[in-house]
Amino acid sequence: MTADTQSRIQNLLQSEQVHLNPSVPDLYGHALRLGEGQIAQGGPLAVRTNKTGRSPKDRFIVEDDLTRDAVWWQGFNVPIGADVFDRLLDKMLDYAQNKELFVQELFAGTDPEQRIKVRFIQEMAYHSLFVNNMFVRPSAEERQGFEADWTVLNIPSFTADPETDGTRSDTFILVNFSKRMIIAGGTQYAGENKKGIFGVLNFLLPERGVMPMHCSANVGEGGDVALFFGLSGTGKTTLSADPSRRLIGDDEHGWTDSGVFNFEGGCYAKVINLNAEAEPAIYRTTHTFGTVLENVVLDGNSVPDLDDGSLTENTRSAYPIEQIDNIQPGSIAGHPKNIVFLTADAFGVLPPISRLTPEQMEYQFISGFTAKIPGTEQGVTEPVPTFSTCFGAPFMPRHPGEYAQLLSEKVKQHGAAVWLVNTGWTGGQYGEGKRMSIRHTRAMINAALEGKLDDVEFVTEPFFGLSIPKEVPGVPSEVLNPRDAWADKDAYDATAKKLAGMFRENFGRFEAGVRPEVTASMPNHG
Repeated sequence: MTADTQSRIQNLLQSEQVHLNPSVPDLYGHALRLGEGQIAQGGPLAVRTNKTGRSPKDRFIVEDDLTRDAVWWQGFNVPIGADVFDRLLDKMLDYAQNKELFVQELFAGTDPEQRIKVRFIQEMAYHSLFVNNMFVRPSAEERQGFEADWTVLNIPSFTADPETDGTRSDTFILVNFSKRMIIAGGTQYAGENKKGIFGVLNFLLPERGVMPMHCSANVGEGGDVALFFGLSGTGKTTLSADPSRRLIGDDEHGWTDSGVFNFEGGCYAKVINLNAEAEPAIYRTTHTFGTVLENVVLDGNSVPDLDDGSLTENTRSAYPIEQIDNIQPGSIAGHPKNIVFLTADAFGVLPPISRLTPEQMEYQFISGFTAKIPGTEQGVTEPVPTFSTCFGAPFMPRHPGEYAQLLSEKVKQHGAAVWLVNTGWTGGQYGEGKRMSIRHTRAMINAALEGKLDDVEFVTEPFFGLSIPKEVPGVPSEVLNPRDAWADKDAYDATAKKLAGMFRENFGRFEAGVRPEVTASMPNHG
């Protein structure tokens, strides 16, 4: 950050209109006074936003000497000039003069050796409460003389003019690694604050040999750590919330030479159709003081209606991790013993559980596969494959092969077992087969985590080369091999070849940046 920019920001922070590190009760008062939300039954702050999800097409990374050769300029990583950033920043700082602002000074990362210090300067009180929930809260002593590594300036009422400002729309999220700054405008969706810093860590940490991961993590009584990767709808949150294992974190983690640490100090759970019996811990947070409920409909008595998706299916609850009873102290643990890649295969082809070789692990990690089913999006009438590199494509600035190789090195060094678990369909594709039993899925995952599959016999299926256990305690053997579950074997073979071809077509754009052994593990669509 230039001296001039630093000076202007410092002047901004000196204003009497700035609230520095306000408390949770104070932020409630400010949010209510400013008309940003209302208190729901039980105490959470319920808010509605002008956008109900992230704006990935409006996110840009400044291309300069630091990023030009380090960022993978494909997919969600779109370059923008430093001059565009500077012009918008100047306009934002002018606009913010004499405005009421809320400032939070927080850590991103529970590991003191890897964390970064972030100063959030925000227009909305609810955003300030959100980041206070989601990031790691320093002690009063740690805040003395706080010097930010990164600054986030987020002013939703400030919008860009695409014609003069060089943006795609009036909404923008610009990341400048040289100035160590993110500026955002035009969107009230608070998740941009969280994912913006996640993207920063995903760029910085690999240079230190730390693997950044979009996953949940928990730890058993014996200290055995498990990681769960998976896109929306695969069951990641449900399956990692195990009462017999302590939660390390639900979304973003780093893997160092010492073990796993959480990037965050809170959770940002999707709560549409949340069931109190199936997920009691998360449900309880939706009726707790301090929680932010984002775009959750309230009934006439201010009771959250978690089944109402009329505003959006992407309803959210943001809460400090301490609201969950069974958590790992400090949100730090040892090296993973097991890693689970979750997929909801609506084609009904992939086995319910299979063990991956190191090369297959890299291939599946880069692919990041799940499937959309009819009804999830307008115009979707049959299963559609979804590939999100590293199970988090919008947040990964570097080439996927770089992350995959780093993960592979960690797995080999520490001897972790890697499993592909299909929570999708069996006996046929969506509309013909049935959804995998959650009871069977839990039994398979528990068997893997408890070492009960270490000595069983495995067979190799012919299309993806996946190793399938011939038996799993508590699971019928006919469920384990997907081809056996289909009545029409020819239909299975044709569908498997079709899906294998989709995998190969998707992977073509990554081949230049991955090891030949990984490319050789591609499925056979013969």
